[in-house]
Amino acid sequence: MAERAFPNYVMTSGAGKDGARYSAYLVVRPEGGSRRPDGTTRPEYFTVYDNRSFRELATAEEAAEKALALVQGVDDDGTPVFAEGETGFDDDRPGESDAEPLAE
Repeated sequence: MAERAFPNYVMTSGAGKDGARYSAYLVVRPEGGSRRPDGTTRPEYFTVYDNRSFRELATAEEAAEKALALVQGVDDDGTPVFAEGETGFDDDRPGESDAEPLAE
């Protein structure tokens, strides 16, 4: 788990069990207490990868920390801001769909 401070907010990365797999997430909470600048008191939770899960906890934690490092800032409502087109996931790595077919 990693943590970064932004104006008015603190963001923490983490991972948790989601069925048989693990999800990576970021939690944004108001800096210095439970009250956000807009007066509400509940923390905001944001998933890192809505359609991704991980087989191992360590891999999910690593993904969440990477996403936290890519956050450029936080909107007034607590929403993490990423660079245009950034997914936080290594989409350029070859996956199962890119594998060479087996020779017959």
